Amino acid sequence: MLEKAKGLPADQVFMDIEDAVAPIAKPDARKNIVAALNEGGYEGKVRTVRVNDWTTQWTYADVIEVVEGAGPNLDCIMLPKVQTAEQVVALDMLLTQLEKSNGFEVGRIGIEAQIENALGLINIDAIAQASPRVETLIFGPADFMASINMKSLVVGEQPPGYDVGDAYHYILMRILMAARAYDKQAIDGPYLAIKDLDGYARVAGRSAALGFDGKWVLHPGQVEVANEVYSPRQDDYDHAEMILDAYDYYTSAEGGAKGAVMLGDEMIDEASRKMALVISAKGRAAGMIRTQTFAPPQA
Repeated sequence: MLEKAKGLPADQVFMDIEDAVAPIAKPDARKNIVAALNEGGYEGKVRTVRVNDWTTQWTYADVIEVVEGAGPNLDCIMLPKVQTAEQVVALDMLLTQLEKSNGFEVGRIGIEAQIENALGLINIDAIAQASPRVETLIFGPADFMASINMKSLVVGEQPPGYDVGDAYHYILMRILMAARAYDKQAIDGPYLAIKDLDGYARVAGRSAALGFDGKWVLHPGQVEVANEVYSPRQDDYDHAEMILDAYDYYTSAEGGAKGAVMLGDEMIDEASRKMALVISAKGRAAGMIRTQTFAPPQA
């Protein structure tokens, strides 16, 4: 898996020492991760390690061994089951001590906070602000479902009996609001039925529609679907770029210094520009190429 991940078109690779690793295998997992990070081959990807949460006996050793062994080749530490801001502060302090003692750049290693229970969601605003290192807020559906006694065994799917609406809407929106308020990424969690790509696309579509930045993939087959779902449609990307070009022209002296104008049958203004910037940024990040251009009217 460590080797295969190098060639996948994913934006980030995270190496796990938590749920995916049995307790007796965790020491070897740390060594394998350090070796993989130092060997390299993950260029162009954010390199992250998910350690165990602070309620376990493994967290401090996870962080110390991985950072001391591969700190220059590590971008983020993912902290699961975050419940309070103090847990983020504790990780920040440990990272700072490790960076200083090993001569690494202080503050370079980021923190991704995984929200997996009710207390973490209630405290999410404080968690998002707990450290300048916090880059990402992540929804962890499986543990969250268990923590609130949700009557379902299919991770991320609607629980039986919830036949109208989305049972996860409040959770997703709460994570998204905290992320946008404090300038963090919002990432949706895994879909465990790895062969059900239609199901993955359906669930991913909900968080993508709200404005989430991406979703975990557990299998190479999910990568292409995720990249498609979280990228704009070609028509939307083209339209966003057209709005930006038209707004730049019409607000200029050459275009008449107008604040609100018509683009075809649509009125565009400053609010339109802000909305277009969002779609444009997503498209550019996905490497999309526009197929339409804006032509200023001829005098």
